[in-house]
Amino acid sequence: MAWGGILALGLMGSGTAAAREKARTQYTGVVNLNEATEEELDRLPGVGRKAAQRILAQRAKRRFQRPEELVKVKGFGKKRFQKLKPLLTVAGPSTLTQTQAPAEPPPKKSSP
Repeated sequence: MAWGGILALGLMGSGTAAAREKARTQYTGVVNLNEATEEELDRLPGVGRKAAQRILAQRAKRRFQRPEELVKVKGFGKKRFQKLKPLLTVAGPSTLTQTQAPAEPPPKKSSP
């Protein structure tokens, strides 16, 4: 029983570190849903190779007229689309870049 508590604490701690790691990645530019390569689509936050391939398959059937049509692709609901919306376009070049923001300084300890 005690080991389970330790394991849970360890998992909770690693999740916090992962959340801080994600917060440090900044995205600028856009991805053109009609012209992007699989690699460019894969660079979108939360979009992996399989999701990128599903976007390409949808595009092969019919080009995207509006970014909102991404919700027609399996795995892309309204919530996920809203997170990606500022990074999506259907015209022009794909210009998405990822940069790492400086690490957050450790929390200051208050003196007694």
